[in-house]
Amino acid sequence: MSDNQLNFRIATLEDAEPLKELIQAAFRAEDTREGWVGLADLAAGFTMDVNEVKERISSPTSEVLIASDSESKYLGCVAVSKHGESMARVSWLAVDQKSHRGGIGRRVLEHAEEYGRQTWGVKVIGLNALSARGPLIAWYGRRGYQKTGELSPFPVAAINGRALPEGLCFVEMEKEVQ
Repeated sequence: MSDNQLNFRIATLEDAEPLKELIQAAFRAEDTREGWVGLADLAAGFTMDVNEVKERISSPTSEVLIASDSESKYLGCVAVSKHGESMARVSWLAVDQKSHRGGIGRRVLEHAEEYGRQTWGVKVIGLNALSARGPLIAWYGRRGYQKTGELSPFPVAAINGRALPEGLCFVEMEKEVQ
């Protein structure tokens, strides 16, 4: 693959299992940048059900976009969902661990923004980031996302009774793309 060549396509149901593996691995990845992962023990236990991926792929109001190299190796992915007439949300932004720090995450995010703008005519893209991941929140800020001031609760049921730091939540962010 050349340094700039990424191929994008929309996921199909056949992609569900490899996408689940990519997302799980990316969310569990260790990173030497302080605070990038947030809570390492929480990240290490992150799991995803393949049926959740299948549901998102099958939904008429969302797409899962895949970035691959010239050999069709999955390098990254992102889910983009339409929310109303003028807004979309991105989630599941994930990059293969061996490709971290190569600009792929930025390019996948930009592709999702452009997809929402071109396909659905949205004017705003929203997302959230775990409050413990300050460097990630700052990274989104450098991509033009601004905190809305809203916080969303962390899904405590998803962590099977593990103790969480007080105040752990998701920070809501938005970016105008029109």
